[in-house]
Amino acid sequence: MTVDPRLVKNILVVKLRAIGDVLLSTVVLKSLRSAFPEARIDFLTERPSREVVEGNPDLDSVLVFDGRRESGVGLILKVRRRRYDMVIDLFGNPRSALVTLGSGARYRVGYRFGWRKHCYNILTEPRGDQLHNTDFNLDAVRRIGVPVLETLPHFPVSSEANEFAKAFFEKEHLAGKRVVALNPGGGWSTKRWRIPQFAALGDLISKTHNSEILIVWGPGEEKMAAEIQDLMSAKAMLIPPSNLKQLAAILKRCNLLVTNDSGPMHIAAAVGTPVVAIFGPTNPELQGPVGVPSEIVQNEKLVCLGCNYTICPIGNPCMEELGVEEVFAGVGRMLAK
Repeated sequence: MTVDPRLVKNILVVKLRAIGDVLLSTVVLKSLRSAFPEARIDFLTERPSREVVEGNPDLDSVLVFDGRRESGVGLILKVRRRRYDMVIDLFGNPRSALVTLGSGARYRVGYRFGWRKHCYNILTEPRGDQLHNTDFNLDAVRRIGVPVLETLPHFPVSSEANEFAKAFFEKEHLAGKRVVALNPGGGWSTKRWRIPQFAALGDLISKTHNSEILIVWGPGEEKMAAEIQDLMSAKAMLIPPSNLKQLAAILKRCNLLVTNDSGPMHIAAAVGTPVVAIFGPTNPELQGPVGVPSEIVQNEKLVCLGCNYTICPIGNPCMEELGVEEVFAGVGRMLAK
């Protein structure tokens, strides 16, 4: 099916779930806005990822799905009432596919996944195992003939969040100093480098590179962050309780983030902060940071890297056996740049 731009006045982009995945999907928005300058463009995501797209200049509004309070049928009806002419499903799970089908949109764009392909009338071949997630998302707009104008994610940081970060840096006397942030979190336990290793790394960075150490944490991660702080000999600070906008503003002021594969990794890259990224069960060629100088550190002795296991059958050696020296060497290479 060929899209007639004259018939497209109301567009919905769908990307549910993870913060990092939602951020990587924002690469499609500038191209859509350029191709459909008069159209209304909305974005549907889940509550934890709302702030990733709020304030994006190429969006008119953000629709939020809260699975604790809203049924799938209720979501379909909410979308259908808005009478979208085009729905672009960048997620492709059963829920997002059924929402796209139930929208009643003239153009329903999605990927050729199993039975879900029957929910769309414009199909994109999924290449998620071949290219970076940003290009996976851009394939959908290429499929409808939209020229790609932007290949990097965009995270809008509010002035209020910038003021929050500025006040924190001034209070802790961090302005003008080299600040390295550590992020021990990650969506899967198999993606997380261990707490004692992070603590030892923080001590090495503080001593060798004369750096202030910040420890990043999000919901449910404060205990983990505090444990790293307690294990370190050098002084380390936990960032204050922060929403995603505030976290982005803090990371923007840091010289470097050392991180597991996670939402904060992609947020740091989006706001221009260099990254040393620790990878194991995921593939940095497909999910790595984009748009900033970065160093990828992996346990290269293993042949099972990129397995995508959320539970490791052999004890998670990609994280358990990755030495502090290897990650510290990556930090050194990045700071030398």
